[in-house]
Amino acid sequence: MLGGIRNTANIPELRRRIIFTLLMLAVYRVGVQIPTPGINGEALASFFEKNASTIFGMFNMFSGGALENFSIFALGIMPYISASIIIQLLTVVVPQLEAWKKEGEAGRRKITQYTRYGTVVLSLIQGLFISIGLEGMTGPGGEIIVMVPGVAFKIMTMLTLTSGTAFIMWLGEQMTERGIGNGISLIIFAGIVARMPAAVINTFQMFGQPGRSYIFLPFLLALMVVVVGLIIYFETAQRRIPIQYAKRVVGRRVYGGQSSHLPLKINIPGVIPPIFASSIMMFPATIGGFMQIDWVQQFSALMSPGSIYYYFPFVGFIVFFCFFYTAVTFNPVDVAENLKKHGGFIPGIRPGKKTSDFIDKALTRLTVIGAIYISVISVLPTILISKFNVPFYFGGTALLIVVGVAIDTIAQIESHLVMRNYEGFMKKGRIKGRR
Repeated sequence: MLGGIRNTANIPELRRRIIFTLLMLAVYRVGVQIPTPGINGEALASFFEKNASTIFGMFNMFSGGALENFSIFALGIMPYISASIIIQLLTVVVPQLEAWKKEGEAGRRKITQYTRYGTVVLSLIQGLFISIGLEGMTGPGGEIIVMVPGVAFKIMTMLTLTSGTAFIMWLGEQMTERGIGNGISLIIFAGIVARMPAAVINTFQMFGQPGRSYIFLPFLLALMVVVVGLIIYFETAQRRIPIQYAKRVVGRRVYGGQSSHLPLKINIPGVIPPIFASSIMMFPATIGGFMQIDWVQQFSALMSPGSIYYYFPFVGFIVFFCFFYTAVTFNPVDVAENLKKHGGFIPGIRPGKKTSDFIDKALTRLTVIGAIYISVISVLPTILISKFNVPFYFGGTALLIVVGVAIDTIAQIESHLVMRNYEGFMKKGRIKGRR
């Protein structure tokens, strides 16, 4: 691996891409520290410290602490991700979007443009609601969070947060095009990783407090290593369905007759199911933080992490979104038609409907395994958080993002090395990304 790291400096293009990516991430981290005017920073920080286990805590994690500081990047990249998911879902019901999806690069550019428009619209809406919510919020001691509430504050907040999200979106696209790895994923990765050192320090400090013993610390570290190992294994695991292409005679030349495979990932939806499930399950705790009503507080406590009533619906939402997102993004009928069009077939399976049924059956089984895997990875750290009060950044969703993005980025760097006949990171085998 050390040889592979040294080899990255021998390729000028790869070196420039890595430096460009690091510079763009540095720009992003600088922007996280620039606050939006009109906010009492100390009162807002106290509010987030009190409500770390609500949906605010999760969004603050994805924004790398920008929401806690209420910086110009407070919305983070979440509006872009939401717009992308909405556009992907609309491709199933809107014929024009479905046609663009099949047009290749030209269609992809059109879909990307509409995703940008959707990002701006969602950012404006979220900025408006956040500004309204901040005006009605106070710190734990009753401190006013918004200095001068009113229409001017709302408009300024909407424009500032929307501009910040648009700039982050541009940064991500530039990193994808001119850097290394997926820019949007790297921005989320950088936000989570930047907060992890403080979380590690807090964990050690908590174990040093009276009533807590360091004896559980090795167990915690070992469990984290096992969880990371499971994530690496399942994120790179896939089932390869063999594909055989028939021979075609054109004039005096014979084409085809090659063997290939159709790779089916175990975890096709990635981190989308736990993110959506966590968002839904955190709404009761979030509402409980605003409404001081007895039955609301009781229901909020009942649906908080650590309660048995929390885990069953949480796992149910994960399983639902796993199957839903897989059904939206992967169509076995289209795959079977493309194979038939290009003269490909699965040995022992007739082309057409039989092939689509076979792929659908295999995909269903893999999705079941993937749903169980994501549920275990998501629930196990949640139990750890509730029982040992470990910081939120050690949650399964955060680990899924960090490990998955790291695998993809290293795989892209290794592909550059191997393509130019340099030794990669691994002497035996290849590092394979999730895509």
